Parts: sequence; structure tokens; C-alpha cells
Amino acid sequence: MIAELRRRAYLSAMQVASWLPRVELPFAAPSRPELLQPLVEAEPEQEVAAAVPQAVAEAVPAYEPPRAETAVVEAVTRPKIEVPRPAPQGRMAKVEPATVDAETQVTSQPTPVAPPRFALQLLRAGACAVLVELPTGEPLQGRDPAYLLLKDLLRAAGLPDSPQLIGEPVRWPLLVRGQIDQGPQAALEYVQSFVGARLEEQEPCSCLWLVGLPAIRFAGEATADAYNRELQVEGLGAAWALPGLELLMDEPERKRELWQAMRRVRQRWLAAN
Repeated sequence: MIAELRRRAYLSAMQVASWLPRVELPFAAPSRPELLQPLVEAEPEQEVAAAVPQAVAEAVPAYEPPRAETAVVEAVTRPKIEVPRPAPQGRMAKVEPATVDAETQVTSQPTPVAPPRFALQLLRAGACAVLVELPTGEPLQGRDPAYLLLKDLLRAAGLPDSPQLIGEPVRWPLLVRGQIDQGPQAALEYVQSFVGARLEEQEPCSCLWLVGLPAIRFAGEATADAYNRELQVEGLGAAWALPGLELLMDEPERKRELWQAMRRVRQRWLAAN
């Protein structure tokens, strides 16, 4: 009896509510039939539960991974899509030769320059030649204010105040229409060649007066900064740059500087006389 009590104490400590020994235990109480009934009925249920997974496994085919051939067929049949990639930095894109040639041809063409407009008259006064700008584009007349001022300048310089005309006035541009170049460089070459040819037909002159900015620019290759200064022009010799007659009349204060410069320059032609 003590062994049975000890056994039950062990079962209670292990939280076992019911148990069935495999062999008959000595001094054990007889087993109760109601405890053996669930164990007998559980056996068919366990067999059915074990049979269900087996039936399902037989009905569903086993999964097989795709073979390498299938992957190859898909790779062949699937169209290849190429995604454009940007060019790496620091590398210039390839440009077609025709495009480069066209751009070079466009940039190499010089920008057309409007032809200058002026009128010049070549005169001879004693030992000096005078290339004067015609303010109105027409030859100087005896009573024109510009011509009267020129006569005053010649008298102050010790030269004859009735200059002689040499050739016809030079009017630029030469042609109203035409394909020839009539830009500033062409005007400079033409004026210099014209004055040089006319001076060769005359007696040697001591100094060439350049009166007005067009005369200074296209005969002396200088700018307005050369006013009242002496120049040395290749092919034409010594020259003296003067402001234009109209500029002297509009700005009388320029005459003071002109008279001062004339005192230094006049020795050139006075010594020749």
C-alpha cells in the first residue's frame, strides 16, 4: 500500500492525471474501464490522420525544379531590350564629319562690313598737297564757309590761298551695286593708290595735308587721335593730320591747338621755298 501511495505521489508531481501500466503492478488497484475507452477509440483516428497526408501526397505530383534547357529556351525567345546609356563624363561624343565641315564653313565666312561713305578732294597749294574732306560731297565753291576757312588756313601757313584741283573728287563707295569688295580696307587701298598716282604726276611736295577724319583714316591709316600731328605714310611721305573743316567751324576751340601745331610743322614747307 505504501508503494501505491508513493507511485501516485510521483504521478501527481509529474502532473499525470491517468496512466496505464504495461504490466500488472503488485498491490495496485484494479483499472477502471472508463479510463481505457478513449485510448481504444483513438487508434482508428490516428490511422485516419496518418492516411490523409499520404493520399494528398499521391494525388498532387511532386514539384520538380525547371531544367536548364527551359531557361535557355526562354533566353532565346525573349527579345533583347537595349537601354541607351549616357556617355561617360570627360569623353566627347562622336560628331559626323559632315556636321563639323558645315559648322567650320559657316564660322569661317567673314562677317560683311558696310562700306564707308565719304568724299575727298585733292588740291595743290605751293609746296604742299591737300587732301580735304568735302562736307557736302560736292566740290568746294568760292563762297562756301568751309572753303573760306581752308583759305584762311593756307594763308596762316604761308601757302597760296587759291589751291588748284588735282583730278576729280573721290566718292566712296564707288558703285551703288556690285559684287566687288567696298569695305574699309578696299577704300584705304584705293585712296592711297589714287593720291600716290596723282602726286607722281606733280612736282615733289614737302607735306601732304590730311584734312578731316576720312582723309586721315583712308590715306594716313590713322584715327582721330592723330589730329594736329605729323605722320609718315608709306608711299606718300610726310603728312600732317588736321580736323575737318566742319568740325573746326562747329568747335572753334580746336583752332587754338591747330595754330600751335602749325607753328611747328610749317617749317617743313617754308624751308623748301
